[in-house]
Amino acid sequence: MENTHSGQSPAPFRQIVIPLSDGTRLTARLWLPELQPGRTAPVVMEWIPYRQSDLTAIWDSMMHGYFAENGIAAIRVDLRGSGNSEGLLRDEYLRQEQDDALEVIAWLAGQDWCNGNVGMIGISWGGFAGLQIAARRPPALKAIVTCCSTDDRYSDDVHFMGGGLLIDGIQWGAGLFSQLGRPADPAHVGDRWREIWQNRLDHLEPPLAGWLAHMERDEFWKHGSICENYADIECAVYAATGWTDGYSDPVLRLMENLSCPRKGLIGPWTHIYPNWGIPGPKIGFLDECLRWWKHWLCGEDTGIMDEPRLRLWMGEDLVPHPRRPEIGGGFVAVSGWPAEGEPAVFHVADGRLTSAAAAETDPIRIDTPQTLGALGGEWCPLDGGGDGPEFQSDGRMDDALSVCFDTERLARPLEAFGIPRLRLDLAMDGDKATVIVRLNEIHESGRSARVTFAIRRITRPEGIAAGERFSAEIPLKGVAYRFGEGRRMRVAISTSYWPMVWPELKAGAVTLYPDATSLLLPSRPDDAVEENAPFGPPVSAAPIASETIEAGAIRRTVTIEAETGRTTVEQKGGPKLWRQEGLTLGDVTNHGYTILPDDPTSARAYFESIQRFERPGWAVRLEALTEVSVIEGRLHLKSSYDAFENDKPVFSKTWHHEFDY
Repeated sequence: MENTHSGQSPAPFRQIVIPLSDGTRLTARLWLPELQPGRTAPVVMEWIPYRQSDLTAIWDSMMHGYFAENGIAAIRVDLRGSGNSEGLLRDEYLRQEQDDALEVIAWLAGQDWCNGNVGMIGISWGGFAGLQIAARRPPALKAIVTCCSTDDRYSDDVHFMGGGLLIDGIQWGAGLFSQLGRPADPAHVGDRWREIWQNRLDHLEPPLAGWLAHMERDEFWKHGSICENYADIECAVYAATGWTDGYSDPVLRLMENLSCPRKGLIGPWTHIYPNWGIPGPKIGFLDECLRWWKHWLCGEDTGIMDEPRLRLWMGEDLVPHPRRPEIGGGFVAVSGWPAEGEPAVFHVADGRLTSAAAAETDPIRIDTPQTLGALGGEWCPLDGGGDGPEFQSDGRMDDALSVCFDTERLARPLEAFGIPRLRLDLAMDGDKATVIVRLNEIHESGRSARVTFAIRRITRPEGIAAGERFSAEIPLKGVAYRFGEGRRMRVAISTSYWPMVWPELKAGAVTLYPDATSLLLPSRPDDAVEENAPFGPPVSAAPIASETIEAGAIRRTVTIEAETGRTTVEQKGGPKLWRQEGLTLGDVTNHGYTILPDDPTSARAYFESIQRFERPGWAVRLEALTEVSVIEGRLHLKSSYDAFENDKPVFSKTWHHEFDY
């Protein structure tokens, strides 16, 4: 199902400047609906740092233009220090960012074309911002739509999963670093562009260094985590995401813990608005947003609050593929959350997963090769708008290196609906261990598809000696999935999953005691109702004109050295070059990961970016490199940045940082 356009031409917009009280000027792109004299409209704001005048302009024109075509004003604001906005952007979600947003919301509410009601919409950074700013309770903010976001910046964000250091978080840190030195566009700010750009370069610091300095949950991560006090949010919240995205569990927690008016949606998608969602069907999400805005910002009874609070995609027949995964199924509606039925309990013994309690069996030592996971894909595929082969592949190779427990072939379909949990007794060789649990569906052909998983970095409890047995529970990512008749369900356990999570640098083996290990699989509740096509087809405004000069095909390769077993995963893209509104933009992004099977300290990751911005007589090129490795038992971060104007170097700097892990 492809998006259809509501008009032949892009919706009209204008560039505006918004003044802040400290004299800083933010730039924005504004779409206004056609208004009769004396009439006003609400406005919806998207608040992100990704350059509204060029890099996000195509998608912005399709979404915000559609809102304006349907009577809702829309605005895309670049944060302080990004795009053509003045000032400095130093890190994600700072207090300054929130303070600026409060000023902008008040400014918008006071415009003569505005009815005084403001909404916010955003995905990822913008989704985080919506939740965080809603918690500050600006009076004019009446409702938000938050997509692919989180309520907890430590336990459920790109940086860490279950305490394990995610490679996606390192990749994102490298990506943000590459963006912080981007120039303003002289076509929008005139000769001031060089002053703005030089100020950014002079104050450039790698944000990843600040993140790696906080390996545990502390005040750094609590800031911006609205789970610290859900009651702070009083405006209406619509939270949407996909099971394939890294950010699915936060929607369930928001539905459970918020007390404000709220709705939730989890489809089969990855990190993308549902209007353009993959894998699975795209839906008419912008129309759903319009119903939300008209209810909360215009006072119209659209019926949206009379519908189920939460809709979840019940998946089935998952076919893994690194670029084109497939998943069947349909939506199921529930009135609220938690909505799990009684869990089915499966015990483990002798490689089997069975409903019968296990007899006492010998413990199992788990110390998997560090190269396990090379085909496991990324924690959040296509995060940041990528289009590479970043999804999971067939998991048989990883399963062969893991400790696995299988059901018999299922005599009838088996449904999981909620948060699966693995209860286990274990012992640890060292002070810390990373345990990865994958819940897979095994096809009749032998194909293994990862339905959900967990990464949990466990600290040996105080008073427990090395090698001493203790109990733990590992929750997996939430899921709604139907395991097919004739297939098997598998629990696969490992102590490595590279390059999704950074390995333990010291003794990371564990011993599992099967007689005290069981899987609790939440069942679908009786009041969950299957829905037939609850959403219409995807529709958007026409995009602004653009020209693709080079498409920039992306390849992901895995190589294994025969002699050493060293495994290298690399993703490389050919030059991507396109032109819009007189500006030529270029991008090359490569990243790679290497490790030896029996040496976690051999782990190394690199991320390189080359960006180009060109107009006649003006050209800027930015080259950024981030490398993470292990030196003398510590994580070593090397960051370098080079900037060129018309091929002449104007900035070059290298940073070195070290951290314990």
